[in-house]
Amino acid sequence: MPTATTDGVELHYDSDGDGETVVFVGDAGYGGWQWGWQHAAVAGPYESLVMDVRGTGQSDAPSGPYSVEMLVSDLEAVLRDAGVRKAHVVGLGLGGMVGLEAAQATSRVRSLTLVGTAGSGTGIDPEPLYGAPDDPAALRESLAPALSDEFRAEQPAVVEQIVEWRGMEDAAPDAWAAQTAAIADYESGPLYEVTVPTLVLHGTDDPVWPVEAARSLADGLPRGSFESFDGARHLVTVEQSRVVNDALIGFLESLDD
Repeated sequence: MPTATTDGVELHYDSDGDGETVVFVGDAGYGGWQWGWQHAAVAGPYESLVMDVRGTGQSDAPSGPYSVEMLVSDLEAVLRDAGVRKAHVVGLGLGGMVGLEAAQATSRVRSLTLVGTAGSGTGIDPEPLYGAPDDPAALRESLAPALSDEFRAEQPAVVEQIVEWRGMEDAAPDAWAAQTAAIADYESGPLYEVTVPTLVLHGTDDPVWPVEAARSLADGLPRGSFESFDGARHLVTVEQSRVVNDALIGFLESLDD
């Protein structure tokens, strides 16, 4: 995997495909596995670039706390290393906050797709989504707020595969605490300053990141649109991957019109 370096911190990323770059920025705690359902759908007509947020995967895990602004700098370092001037940014949870801030503070964002996120960390407690990577039972239990009961019952092999991936790639407790500090401290600037086209996607049954916050976020963005997915929890990208991918690809294609 290629490696970018910023302030002595090594950040790993991987890419595939050609065309305009779509960069995926992940949620707190989760490794790059979280984008497995979108990466293949995007790679080909676009370059799909998945970065390991500091603290996860093969990226370094310096002591925290981290901030959203710090993670924006990481994103810029990865894009510079990859030779990308502007990218379509897709962010989940914390990654959505990073994308939103990047759109306000940099000139590197071509469009935004914000999944399961909010414009403020106030009132958001991501703790139920976390399980220590060395505890498979905790990892399995922490998927309850991420995936619906129906999905977990009908797709046990997928659940076990996710547990295995999480054990290899997810953040250790100290890195998790550093990442979630960034969520708690975040408050976006004026949303009217975000002038890039933005698609906001959210599961209606997400118990951690309220769907009302996502609707409010989309309403406040000058070029924002909102789409919800009935019955889906936080990892709507997994349990309703087909329709999420359709929405994402359709949005990206609409920007070429």
